[in-house]
Amino acid sequence: MTQVNQQVVRDFIAAWSRLDVEELVAFFAPDGTYHNMPTGPVTGHEALRGFITGFLRGWTSTEWDILNMTSQGDLVMVERLDRIMLGDKPVALPCCGVFEMKDGRIQVWRDYFDLNTYMAAFR
Repeated sequence: MTQVNQQVVRDFIAAWSRLDVEELVAFFAPDGTYHNMPTGPVTGHEALRGFITGFLRGWTSTEWDILNMTSQGDLVMVERLDRIMLGDKPVALPCCGVFEMKDGRIQVWRDYFDLNTYMAAFR
């Protein structure tokens, strides 16, 4: 299962470059949770759809580079560099994502990053 879980996470990370909310939500279990650590957790497809839509607002493109990945069983950890364009402003955001997988879907995703690095692009 470890290799399968890693591939699901790789596919999920690659999907962000398409900025397709429905595609991203489909990676989650129906009761899956996204906890973007600077904010509170969001659970369930409807809530995820709304949160991701709001999060992508203003993004014109994004590419996420996997720097390191490790996994054991249903746990996958990924160190990334998320390269985002907010309109015409670039943001390079170092992140660490922790994914708890269940039956080939994301059950819980916790993402850790410095919010000030992201918010600096809005200034």
